[in-house]
This record gives sequence, structure tokens and C-alpha cells, in this order.
Amino acid sequence: MGSMGSMGRVQNRVAIVTGAASGIGEASAIRLAEEGAKVVCADVNLEGAEATAKKIEAMGGTANAFKIDISDSEQCDSCAADTLNRYGSIDILVNNAGVNLPGTFHETPNEIIQKTLQVNVAGMMYLSRAVIPQMLKQKSGSIVNMSSINGLVSEPFLAVYSASKGAVVMLTRGIALDYAKTGIRCNAICPGWVDTPINYAHADLLGGLQKVYDGISVFQPIGRPGEPREIAHLVLFLASDEASFITGSVISADGGMSAM
Repeated sequence: MGSMGSMGRVQNRVAIVTGAASGIGEASAIRLAEEGAKVVCADVNLEGAEATAKKIEAMGGTANAFKIDISDSEQCDSCAADTLNRYGSIDILVNNAGVNLPGTFHETPNEIIQKTLQVNVAGMMYLSRAVIPQMLKQKSGSIVNMSSINGLVSEPFLAVYSASKGAVVMLTRGIALDYAKTGIRCNAICPGWVDTPINYAHADLLGGLQKVYDGISVFQPIGRPGEPREIAHLVLFLASDEASFITGSVISADGGMSAM
């Protein structure tokens, strides 16, 4: 964890980060705060979100926790309204929250299909829709959607997850085109295998996490899992003015997986 405001690349901007209780979401919330953002740590796990917010405050930053189930459109509207009331603007949205519920496709129950699509796709739609009116008023804003390398290529046991992440890719491009002339940018990140809890159930189906990591060079040429903070650096870049000419882009951060 770095020091607060080391360069101030998003100084005084207001960011909502979903899935901020752990993994890439937690790392992204902290990274944005390090560069001066006021961060809403949003998660269905309120205790985890509060822990992330406390880490930011302990560094001298500004943050709060917000309990949200992004599959509920009213909760997304409430998150946007609370953020605006608390901080006065919404400059950055990191749509990171998601679920990965792997399994054999023909055995996948309706509940898993519905939950995957509601959280991974509809949730991003709901929260993006909720924040865009304020971004239009400001004539600026950056939305960063967390897709996956599985939005571009699939793997065994991930048909439903891959379908949802492929939808995120096209949602990103559609939003980018709709608002290209308004100052609002929208981009997607496609991480490879990153060492976060969301991947552990899939690892179990592949023989266990240690087996996956022992053979990771087979599918991830860099030879190791990614770290959440490595993805958070890219989130920060896309959220900042350094990426002012980048919208509608789908950027792989996958240790070379998609190059194979």
C-alpha cells in the first residue's frame, strides 16, 4: 500500500467502486484513494466494505462504505443519490462487482444463470444508468467495467460466466459510443487469472488452486497469477485524464494469455 496522494492523478474526484470488500475492488478503491479520490466502497458485504474504507481513512484519505446488491436497480439508484448527496459529484465508476459460479453447462440451474446475468450484466447496467445523468451535468466522467479474459476466450466450466463477461465487453462499447461527445468515457478491463477469491471455485473444478498455479505457465505465459494491485493500476489510468483519448477500449491484462 502506497502513500496518500503521491501524484494526485484523480485529486478530489469522487469514485464509486463496487465489489470493494476484497480482491480487485479493494485494491482499486485503495489505489484511487492514494491518488486523491474520495471513494465510495460499495459491496454486498458491508463489513468488508467498511474494512476497506477504514484502510483508506487510516492512510489519510476520504472514504465511506455503502451496502449494495447491484442486481437491485433501486439500490443502485440509492447508491448514486447517496454519493451525490455526500460528496457533490460522481466522477468515476468502477463496475467491478461480479460473481463466478462455475459448473457443467447442461447441469446449471436457473438460479445460477439468473444470478450470474443479474449481477455481472444487469448490475453494471443499473449502476451505470444511475450515475450517467450526473456525469452529463458535469460534462465529464469515466466508467471502468471489469470484464474478464473470459469475455474474449472461454474455458471449461465457464460457459455462463463467459457469456456474462462477453456481454460486458459489448455494453462497454455501446455506452462509449452513446456518450462519446459528452465527456463521458467508458472502457473495459479483461484480467487473466488473478489471485482473488472469485477464482477459487473454478480452481476446485480444475483440481485445486495449487494444481492450477503449478501449471499456470500452460495458459498464462507470464508464469504466475496476477495481483489485484496490478489491475488496480490500470483502473487508475483509465479513470484519470491520462486516458482522455481512450473510450470504448477493451484492454487485456492477462499475463499474455490472449496472445497464445
